[in-house]
Amino acid sequence: MSRWKELPAELDPRVRQLLVRLRRLKDHSGLSVRQLAARTGYSAKSWERYLGGRHLPPAAAVEALARIGGEDPTRLLTLREVAAEAWEHGKDRGRTAAPAAEAPAPEPEHQPESEAGPETGPEVEPRPAAEIRLSVRTLRIAVAAGAVALVLAVSTAVLVTSWLTGRSGADADRTARTAPLAASAPASPRSYSCRLQRVDGAWYAGNSLTLDATVGYGQSGPDVVEVQCLLRRAGVSPGGIDGMFGPLTRGAVVRFQKRAGLIGDGIVGPRTWKALRG
Repeated sequence: MSRWKELPAELDPRVRQLLVRLRRLKDHSGLSVRQLAARTGYSAKSWERYLGGRHLPPAAAVEALARIGGEDPTRLLTLREVAAEAWEHGKDRGRTAAPAAEAPAPEPEHQPESEAGPETGPEVEPRPAAEIRLSVRTLRIAVAAGAVALVLAVSTAVLVTSWLTGRSGADADRTARTAPLAASAPASPRSYSCRLQRVDGAWYAGNSLTLDATVGYGQSGPDVVEVQCLLRRAGVSPGGIDGMFGPLTRGAVVRFQKRAGLIGDGIVGPRTWKALRG
């Protein structure tokens, strides 16, 4: 497995979560950076910038890496959209903080190896026809991938619209029946219980049995409840046991990871699960 450099501290947690997932996929594929470049059409230098947190990887690069790693690209593309918003927000804040500073010329977002020229030398020889054909093929693959992503997005929107339409009638009827009860009893935040027990040398809190699910900022559900219960058992308070991975829970994860000798990225993966259950 690659020994990655620690990501820049100023990265937004949403960008950090995307890059951690991409690094794991790259390690799982067993490919070197040059082999990854040959398989995806993005240069080795581009992949070093993407995985090092210096540039946000484009959607086509994320989808290509997901398919190489044998993972459904839909979730990674969703994470990439969230990370892109955070990335643009961070750049806007940087421009506001230093308006007089001269912006350096941006590096190209990506450069397929088939189009990369020599780094030094007074002249560049014309590319052979084989390289030109490879560039055209790479462009066609990127266009096809974009079309597939568009079809998936439209299909998802249609399914969600149909589901909401079917539920609207049932929801209205249920609201009418429960309106008096709702008016008399104000809603209260949902709470969860921690039923801690040790099985085969590992701690479980009765909410999730996972050992390798990736849980990070903004998520919710049983896996988050399990993390909060195990953090509290380890003496690191995540705030309330509410199933929401918010700032308090993320801060508790970072403190626990550093105490366990792990990278404090605030994302619960296989190594953090192992430490929590140990």
